[in-house]
Amino acid sequence: MEVPAPGGTPAPGEPEKSGAGKRKRKPKRKRRGPGPFTLLALPGLTVLVGSVVFLTVAGKLPGTEGDEPARPPAAAGDADATALVDDSFVPWLKQAAGACTVLRPSVLAAQIDAYSGWNADSAALSGPAGIAGFDAAGWKKWGKDADGDGTSSPRQPVDAIMALGRQDCALADEVTKARTSGTVNGDLLDLTLAAYTTDTAQVTAAGKVPAKAAAYVKRTEKLAKRYARFDKGGASPGQAAAPTSALLAWPSATHSVSSPFGTREHPLTHVTKLHTGVDFPAAQGTPVTAAREGTVVFAAPTKAYGNRIVVDHGTIGGAHVQTTYSHLSVLRATRGQRVSTGTVLGDVGSTGLSTGPHLHFEVIRDGYYDNPMPWLGATG
Repeated sequence: MEVPAPGGTPAPGEPEKSGAGKRKRKPKRKRRGPGPFTLLALPGLTVLVGSVVFLTVAGKLPGTEGDEPARPPAAAGDADATALVDDSFVPWLKQAAGACTVLRPSVLAAQIDAYSGWNADSAALSGPAGIAGFDAAGWKKWGKDADGDGTSSPRQPVDAIMALGRQDCALADEVTKARTSGTVNGDLLDLTLAAYTTDTAQVTAAGKVPAKAAAYVKRTEKLAKRYARFDKGGASPGQAAAPTSALLAWPSATHSVSSPFGTREHPLTHVTKLHTGVDFPAAQGTPVTAAREGTVVFAAPTKAYGNRIVVDHGTIGGAHVQTTYSHLSVLRATRGQRVSTGTVLGDVGSTGLSTGPHLHFEVIRDGYYDNPMPWLGATG
């Protein structure tokens, strides 16, 4: 039903009433210009209305869809969102998912994407924190110091990834037992994700994926397709096939090694874990150079690695290869910069968790940390 226009005149398309029902038209009034109050109030009203419209569209007003954490767009589009993730996190995704047969690295990546878009913003002072959104109770149950930096925090991406894996695997075990006993039916991954977003009791009560969890399950599995690259390769971190000849140039003039690739006790945290690269001791300020041409995909300070640069070399010998350069005193390259073999990336330093000036150099092959020495043509 059309609404009558102001002043009793018919709205466009409304026939005039006839006979007794017809109302007399009021004489037309001469239109006047806006008064002084209107001239003063109109600009402020326009700004207010415009702000409300913008915030509503942007989803920033309470109760709108924008209350959900914003996810940054993937550089590679819907088909591949792996550009959101620093490749140094991929081995941890694989390790976390490898703790049980139900999980895949792509699923863990999708869960983090669904919650935070891989945005490690730590501005919130309370409530769920970090890329995986653990609250205090959840972190007390699942959190550990996975990266060996001496602290256990949901705001540390590696700690959060491993904690999410532990939680998911525990839930997978619970729903597996429920399905084995005939209490529930359905795909184990679907049931695990449903238990994650609700709880195992609700999955058991429904005997399947509860209706309230269906949207989350569908969305997460759809997102997982965007991270399918992380599922490739079946080797353990550091066990990928090594090259038989030098494919990388030495990143430092110093070829001596103070700490080789492999399991060791961290000298500062005293945690025994995989030393993911090779340490080359050198004087403070010694130039650090790119081991091969590529694109800088990360160049920023980090807590454990100090000033760190990651260079993506694309495909080498059928494998996706990146190299990392850490504990630098100065960063001399920026993200997105194209570099050649020998381009100076920074200077040797001792930033982050470090016992003295040295270069911590890593090779990441198809998402796994690999021993850098064979890549440099060395046997160590």
